[in-house]
Amino acid sequence: MERISDVVIIGAGPAGMTAAIYASRAGLKTIMLEAGAPGGKLTKTNEISNYPGYSSANGFELATDMFQHSTTFGAQYLYGNVVDIEIDKTNSGFHSVITDDDTVYKARSVIIATGTKEQLLQVPGEMENIGRGVSYCAVCDGAFFKGKKVAVIGGGNSALEEALYLSTIVEKVYVVIRRDVFRADSIIVERVENTPNIEVIRERKVEEIVSDGKSVTGIKLYDSHDESKKELLEVSAVFPYIGATPISSWIADEGVTDVEGYIEVNEHMETKIPGLLAAGDVTKKSLRQVVTATNDGAIAAQSCVRYIKCV
Repeated sequence: MERISDVVIIGAGPAGMTAAIYASRAGLKTIMLEAGAPGGKLTKTNEISNYPGYSSANGFELATDMFQHSTTFGAQYLYGNVVDIEIDKTNSGFHSVITDDDTVYKARSVIIATGTKEQLLQVPGEMENIGRGVSYCAVCDGAFFKGKKVAVIGGGNSALEEALYLSTIVEKVYVVIRRDVFRADSIIVERVENTPNIEVIRERKVEEIVSDGKSVTGIKLYDSHDESKKELLEVSAVFPYIGATPISSWIADEGVTDVEGYIEVNEHMETKIPGLLAAGDVTKKSLRQVVTATNDGAIAAQSCVRYIKCV
């Protein structure tokens, strides 16, 4: 099956949904493809407190509002798991976006807004205990561990935000970081340090996730400076937040990504391939936040408008 449009947006997170608003409002026939739930990681965030106009907003509710707005001007939202893209090399005027059900979406311009996926700890006991005490979404699974002890692995904003959320549900949260300082914003660090049932364990790395065959019972830690110093921390759940990887493997062969897989764009969100743009967390940038993603989406859509009108 083949569909033709002016713009195909791959991804329905904040960047993709904003791009859909701007592109469709400008009169472009717009298709937005998403393989998961609209909103991306926003749907897994309990509280947003740094998005202008919202001193405190629930991530899922904000994502729902964005999604409803994204189709207001005629953008079409469709399920689609993109597995390949064929760049226009014959001057046909259309790039082809291909999904895993062999549907081909031909568009004069394509915006990649696929975001990132969480990195794994890659330690024994991790994969076999996913869903049995290992989780990458505290908002999704935190309630299962009410009144219990859990561990959050990581020292960035995401890790500490999840620790704060969990602290309202569980008995105790251990935050395990491999260094002696956090990578998070000072205001979040202060909140964590002032939360009575959060304990920070510094300069430790996870060696193994331990279970009884049915569920997680603890994690083995070792000293970052002396691997011979080991300890067992008894917890019922582990929430790793150690970084993310860009979802861009299917575009890597086109030479638009850096060594880490992030898509390189200019100030107009354009790649070096005409008609191919990117926005949001999947791009090479210094700050990945909801507000920067929406900024990128707006710019990318406006660049599409200029590109299509000039072609």
